[in-house]
Amino acid sequence: MLRHWALAPRPWQLISQRRQFSTTHTAWARTVNPSSSATSVKWTPNSIRTGLIARKRGMTAIWDDHGARVPVTVLQLENCQVTKNIVHVRPDRTEYHAVQLGASDRPKRTTTHQMRGHFRKAHVKPKYIVKEFPITPDAHVPVGTTLSAIHFVPGQFVDVIADSIGKGFQGTMKRWNFKGLRASHGVSVSHRSAGATGQHQDPGRVWPGKKMAGRLGGERTTVQNLPVVRVDTTLDLIFVKGAVPGVDDAHVLVRDAKKKMLCLANANQAKGLYESVLPKGVDDLPFPAGTKEMVQSLPSVIEAPSKRSSPFIPRE
Repeated sequence: MLRHWALAPRPWQLISQRRQFSTTHTAWARTVNPSSSATSVKWTPNSIRTGLIARKRGMTAIWDDHGARVPVTVLQLENCQVTKNIVHVRPDRTEYHAVQLGASDRPKRTTTHQMRGHFRKAHVKPKYIVKEFPITPDAHVPVGTTLSAIHFVPGQFVDVIADSIGKGFQGTMKRWNFKGLRASHGVSVSHRSAGATGQHQDPGRVWPGKKMAGRLGGERTTVQNLPVVRVDTTLDLIFVKGAVPGVDDAHVLVRDAKKKMLCLANANQAKGLYESVLPKGVDDLPFPAGTKEMVQSLPSVIEAPSKRSSPFIPRE
């Protein structure tokens, strides 16, 4: 038994091997030229790209090719940079790949010493927010790369993740859309009440998970399948159609839509529908990411064409 223990690798040896593997992969990703990798490697339906960290600036409206009004939410990038490439070997020998991003520069004096060293190692300025996005092994981005709004192509779909606006303590009608009690006869000062919540003597308690009054909002919320309408490469603005969770100037996470982009691309690829792998009007996606170097050869404003017929023409 002692001989087997002596020959077996120690736990700290396994940890050092994993750290060495992760560091080697990070150094390899740092040596890759972002412009050359973007031109040599192409996006495939099996690829999962990194997302972006943006700030919600508010809502406005734009008009499409037919003159129809489209409500959009404006998202802006604030020096979103790659701070680390993560490769973790799970106990079942599978690998977890991720790209860690940082956004919104912050003063050095308000940054902890631990995070100062982390940002110094990546050769980037200290950031207010750091998040990681799971990716496939072919989608690593060199450390220190500055990402641009061109990462998302107008016409594609995205998922936006953020903390919803907190509403405080609310009743059942606002929180769970209860109908309420009668507004006229037979009810006295209980029109917005939840009604009975308990059972009979057996079981004599309220079941767990019962919809009752409580705190509403302030939770991590994901809005799926929002189309990208316009991209401003000069100001790093992304215009997405529809509402986005969170208050104005809050940080949000934007990624390729799982349902209308990734799952649909895999399904159409398996069926042989190669023209429908990407949404209509989208030929390709920047891979592994849309960087500042790509912006130099693109116009300042890129807008997606309208996907519907004119609403002002009478239908036959």
